Amino acid sequence: MINRQQLLAVLVVAGAFCQAGMAEEVETLSDVTVTATRVDKSLYEIPGSVGFVNKDEIQFNTQQIGLDESLDKIPGIFSTNRYNFNQDLRISIRGFGSRSTFGIRGVRIYVDGIPNTLPDGQGGIDSIDIGSTESIEVIRGPSSSLYGTASGGVINIYTEDGPAIGHTAEGRVTMGSDGMKKAQVKAGGQLDDLNYLVSLSRFNIIGYRDHSESDNVLLNSKFRYDFSDNTDLTMILNWVDSPEANDPGGLCSDFSASPFCTTFTADPTVAQRNNLRFDANESIAQQQLGFVFNHTIDEYQKLTARNYYVLRDFEANLPFGSFAVPAAPSGGIIGLDRFFVGGGLQYTNSHDLFGFGNRITMGFDIDSQMDERNNFTNIVDSPVVGPLSLSQDEDVFNWGIYVQNEFDITESLQFTAGVRYDEVEFEFTDFFLADADQSGKVTFDEWSPQAGLLWKAHEAVNPYISYATSFETPSTREFASPVGPGGFNTALKSQTSTNYEVGVKGVLPAQLSYQLSLFHIKTEDELLPAGLNAGGSTFFINAGETDRYGVEAAFTYRILPGLDLSMAYTYSDFEFDTLLVNGVDFAGDKIPGVPEQNFFTELSYAHPQGYYVAFELQYVDEIHVNNTFVDDFGVVIPQIETTNDYLLGNLRLGYETVSANGTRFNPFFGINNIFDQKYFGNIRVNEGRHRFFEPAPELNLFAGVSIGFDY
Repeated sequence: MINRQQLLAVLVVAGAFCQAGMAEEVETLSDVTVTATRVDKSLYEIPGSVGFVNKDEIQFNTQQIGLDESLDKIPGIFSTNRYNFNQDLRISIRGFGSRSTFGIRGVRIYVDGIPNTLPDGQGGIDSIDIGSTESIEVIRGPSSSLYGTASGGVINIYTEDGPAIGHTAEGRVTMGSDGMKKAQVKAGGQLDDLNYLVSLSRFNIIGYRDHSESDNVLLNSKFRYDFSDNTDLTMILNWVDSPEANDPGGLCSDFSASPFCTTFTADPTVAQRNNLRFDANESIAQQQLGFVFNHTIDEYQKLTARNYYVLRDFEANLPFGSFAVPAAPSGGIIGLDRFFVGGGLQYTNSHDLFGFGNRITMGFDIDSQMDERNNFTNIVDSPVVGPLSLSQDEDVFNWGIYVQNEFDITESLQFTAGVRYDEVEFEFTDFFLADADQSGKVTFDEWSPQAGLLWKAHEAVNPYISYATSFETPSTREFASPVGPGGFNTALKSQTSTNYEVGVKGVLPAQLSYQLSLFHIKTEDELLPAGLNAGGSTFFINAGETDRYGVEAAFTYRILPGLDLSMAYTYSDFEFDTLLVNGVDFAGDKIPGVPEQNFFTELSYAHPQGYYVAFELQYVDEIHVNNTFVDDFGVVIPQIETTNDYLLGNLRLGYETVSANGTRFNPFFGINNIFDQKYFGNIRVNEGRHRFFEPAPELNLFAGVSIGFDY
């Protein structure tokens, strides 16, 4: 049997052979313009780590069930949980976000300039339409100086425009293992001064494990009206209805029967017993309306304004509650009504300063999150909703102002500096007074500076150094009281980070693009889950200080016309300098949820006749899944568990033909986990009773076809 070293060797030798055989036919790679600094700029002229994936990498012949299908190509980013649609995809950048119990923490997400991250820092991607995504940019490292509470970085997602001339329509159907079905239709075009794109999709899956069914309908649309060559207004309308997303829960390791585990099993497809007995699931209905206004004042000045509104209804059954009759109060059933509104204004001026090139960007953001939360008791083995256990309004208001200046010291040396000031106010109004009034308010305010120096020594060599700080507040649910079930923990502080980074990037010699960065991040008052309160909610503490040392490297090599080799490697040495749990210091513990080494490579070939093939390999090192264990009596037990490392291989094949009348026909086929590896697709960090592990599907298939035409 071929081992992983042999597979890697074959891949590298194949690339070298192709290079030697037809070097004279090599095509060049184009530059990439991104908006990571909130203005358009070459990726190779930003003094920081920025990754980019384009439309073909996101959409072409992919399964399109998770953003990680394309984000794996970017170093420094690690994604888990593709197959549990209840918990949502967990994305971490440089270890920030790995602690999240659900959703995305520590990373800010924007879609077409509109935030998918709430003022309290909680983000989600259930409203993102992969099938109409044009490109994704990822800023790695603290980014609070421009974006606010962004410890790990920022993900900017941009959806397609309609074609500038004429109209297009496309239908796509995909089916796969474990009952996976996805159908999508989209259409776009230009009507005089109006450009439009509308996409509608339906996704269903039974799932690899018991009790992991999911159903989702998503509408995404974008309309841009050009008032003149200098002024345009874009309206984004997004609607999602997900009536079912079941949670199979975490299991104990299938390679070590922990004495703390009550559900040890060798069968990876089973669900956690309590997830079945309490019917763990969620349903979501969300509507979003956003506006982005752009006005170019003259060749040097530009003004951008944003405004957005989000309504969200959320209901969930959690896998805990009452076994007693009559029922004892617990917060196992959640009902949440949310209204999120915000906006911002940005001004850019690129006039020279004292005869030197200069660009200044300044602006402000204002966001308000208003949640009405009611929790009820979940009664075991019963469809009856138990008594009310929590009722409160959770309001978060955030405003921030920022300024950034890019100054050309010489034609090849550029200095960038900026700073942002933020205030984030949390206010809880308690209406469940059986356990006393636990209303209250807390406010965080932070300055976040950053500076960077980039030397454009050569097109192929652009070294840089940078410094940045960031902060991250607790989310509304991380404020849960250690006593519970209501109230909030006013003792929590925001965690703050300082990032030092050196790197180099460029294009050499026109068919090889590369990036290399080395960084150190110091974080104080790290937020960590510390246990469950009386209502069953996870509460958090500021546990200590962490040091993150890392190396990130990536390159894309155009071997032959249509033949590309790309690689991404991440080394992460992340650990606690101080980790205090119940007065005991566990300094030296690894930050859980992140592998020390993560390697990805892809070899893809697109033939001029329309044939396409891509083969991916991803190696993930072992992962620490917990720091310490606190038993039911509050006793700290320093027992650390880890996952096994694994090697995944994925294969995609397709063929696209375009007829004389513009009709496009594209059948495609894919194999995930081609080596039939047994591995864990999700880690529930610091989960109680060692239920850390969610097994991922073994070898599985998908196939589909898309048909489109222009008119």
